[in-house]
Amino acid sequence: MSEVTYEQRRGQIENYFDRTAAAAWAKLTSDAPVGRIRATVRAGRDQMRATLVSWLGNDLRGKRILDAGCGTGALAVEAARLGAQVVAIDLSPTLVDLARERIPADVSHLVEFHSGDMLDKNLGHFDHVVAMDSIIHYQTDDAVHALAQLAERTSGSIVFTFAPRTPLLALMISVGRLLPRSDRAPWLEPMAEKRIAQLMTTHESLAGWKCARSHRVSSGFYKSQAMEWLRA
Repeated sequence: MSEVTYEQRRGQIENYFDRTAAAAWAKLTSDAPVGRIRATVRAGRDQMRATLVSWLGNDLRGKRILDAGCGTGALAVEAARLGAQVVAIDLSPTLVDLARERIPADVSHLVEFHSGDMLDKNLGHFDHVVAMDSIIHYQTDDAVHALAQLAERTSGSIVFTFAPRTPLLALMISVGRLLPRSDRAPWLEPMAEKRIAQLMTTHESLAGWKCARSHRVSSGFYKSQAMEWLRA
């Protein structure tokens, strides 16, 4: 992975979510009414979040989980309600502050929020890592390299999402690029599942890992693929 590429894209993502789109994401991740297109995105994200949490198991007591790219904290809350000790981190301090405000009192002691890079080694070791829609703006080799670094500090599983490489998604991304720059996120970088599996073999830290479950969610403008890696 090119560190320059990763850092440049990380900066673009931080700028978008912390400055340009924080209010829009606060609304999207709330119960407030939204337009038809954003309603499909909200529904798709709810489906995907439920899938990822279910892959972690029904009883997470005693488990330490990294919510990498926690946004406004919905997944962290669900994992905590299953008993997990959650470290939730996001590049956007604004979204992390909102997540802190929204955390229900009954699980607030189980979730530790940070703003910064999900690859920060100071965050420690984990039983599971969840990266929901947090590597979708990186090129495939950069994304796999980032996940490989997380694997070095993970004992159980890594579950993540990516934008699947399909003709329809390519068309939707092209249409999205016609929107005013202030309204759009950094480009999605569609990935192929086979390419991800191939790149896994190039990282020594992933030698003991295998691809397990895969699941695709398609809800209007939300097209996302979930993938599970397990430590053998």
